[in-house]
Amino acid sequence: VVATILKVSEPVPLPTVALLIIVGQVLLMGISSSTVARSLMNDSVFFIMGSLMLAVAVVKQKLDKRIALLIIRVTGAKTVRVAFGITVTSGIMASFIGEHTVAAMMLPVGLTLITLTAEDDTKGTRNLAAILLFSIAYGCSVAGIGTPSGGARNAIMIGYWQQFQGIEIDYLKWMLYAYPMFLLQLPFVTLILFMTFRSEHSDLSPAVAKLEKQVETQGPLQASDWVAMTLFFMVLMGWVFFSGSIGMGTVAILGAAAFLVAGLVKWEDLNSGVNWGVVLLYAAAISLGVQMKETGAAQWVAESFLAMLTPIGADQGAGLWLSVSLLTTGVTNTMSNGAAVAVLGPIVLNLAEAAKESPLVIGFITSISSAFAYLTVVGTPACTIVYASGYLKTKDFLVVGWKMVLMSTILMMIFAATYWPLIGI
Repeated sequence: VVATILKVSEPVPLPTVALLIIVGQVLLMGISSSTVARSLMNDSVFFIMGSLMLAVAVVKQKLDKRIALLIIRVTGAKTVRVAFGITVTSGIMASFIGEHTVAAMMLPVGLTLITLTAEDDTKGTRNLAAILLFSIAYGCSVAGIGTPSGGARNAIMIGYWQQFQGIEIDYLKWMLYAYPMFLLQLPFVTLILFMTFRSEHSDLSPAVAKLEKQVETQGPLQASDWVAMTLFFMVLMGWVFFSGSIGMGTVAILGAAAFLVAGLVKWEDLNSGVNWGVVLLYAAAISLGVQMKETGAAQWVAESFLAMLTPIGADQGAGLWLSVSLLTTGVTNTMSNGAAVAVLGPIVLNLAEAAKESPLVIGFITSISSAFAYLTVVGTPACTIVYASGYLKTKDFLVVGWKMVLMSTILMMIFAATYWPLIGI
């Protein structure tokens, strides 16, 4: 409880909370420091660390304007098509390399189109900016559920399944369960955005013409660009085909090392670009989750929560699924989604045991619902990044976010009731 309060209120920097969790386990619980140290490091933490390093290496290549032009050449210059193209591109990339990375890469794409449109603008770009920027943020958010590399929360849940239930979920199996749901959400994102914000511009042709000239001045792709794209493709293949045998974390670390060996990124770039405090925070959160399981605290919380649901008939089946989803959605909008799964994971998995529900179903519902951080600026890195552009207001997230939560929750419940049983959960 103390760790959660500190994460939400942030009276001290979040990495400090991680340090206090480590010290607290030794001083307050009497656990040996060596035991705590061992609980801090597992494949999930290596995966998070490697993914953050890869993110810095990818952003270093500066392909934003080329990506924008490529999207428009596929979609055309109509605003609704461009927005959908940005959502799809952001989503597909974020499903593999993490939303914070893609949001950082795609923000210049959106800002370029907004700025070029505003240069000879007579109508304003307030709503256009909201549509394009939310296309990036929500495209990244819905994609985070698609693969284990889509977000730290997925790696954390996989680690909990393996550690607590002995359930092994590899990269391809996760994609089989979750990727179709991600793809189905993409058109709904664009539909909801255009229902909420009325764009001042239905066509972006003037901005596209200026963008083409800027890309021409950059010249053709360099050899280093092709090497970077090849290396990243190899990392993806490693996650798909070898994560089950050597671990996703090993593949991520190997990929980061390959970028360093190839000279595409310097260690100084990784050292300054990676938020090492985030790695420490996730490691400490996972360690605390392990102790909640070991001490029986998670079981006690789960049984108490189940007792609250029993009188209203929500202690099993769809009622339980919805309750877990709403609980996770509420928590993830007040802290990072990775931290939400780290805190709730042991509780909901114990809840599944107590309610005689599948830990896979409850775990997937928790991990997927942690992506529904559409309501606040701080709920997800993608929302924080687009908000930092200065074009959006905090109330914009509430105005459009509740519609996104409703859409995503309904789709997830349908998947839990129909698709997952078909493929064997």
